[in-house]
Amino acid sequence: MTTHEDTAAYAPEHTPRLNWTALAPDVFKAMLRLDAAAREGLDARLLELVKIRASQINHCARCLDMHTKDALAAGESVERIIQLSAWEESAHFYTERELAALELTEAVTVLTDGFVPDAVYERAAKHFEEAELARLIAAIAVINAWNRFGVACRGEVGHYQPGQYK
Repeated sequence: MTTHEDTAAYAPEHTPRLNWTALAPDVFKAMLRLDAAAREGLDARLLELVKIRASQINHCARCLDMHTKDALAAGESVERIIQLSAWEESAHFYTERELAALELTEAVTVLTDGFVPDAVYERAAKHFEEAELARLIAAIAVINAWNRFGVACRGEVGHYQPGQYK
């Protein structure tokens, strides 16, 4: 369902390909548990920025819908969400800790070189305690898994309500 008043002016929604959550409910429940475990102890706003950035890279519209709404509900500003796709050019909108997390997110998400560069890891390690860094890496891995379900199965976009899966 769209929030626009004149829906005739907009392209029709894509038809979802596969309702994987209904067809593999045990996998869905395991993903929810893994997601909850990974985010434990991490700042909600930082985590949403990481999830949005990974979802931008992976072109997952469903996850972008979800995590921008959750970020706003967690108190994140519209301005910082808008600037996220160009975070390197908009570094002054973010803390050094957030920048380290975003850089790590990109390195873990885009593995075309086959590894996370030492400099990226070391920068993140300066801003996060080891247990926190382990959870951050887990959270990045989890959002990448969610993104792959989203783009492969083409989940519905625009219907998510903040906090729906928490």
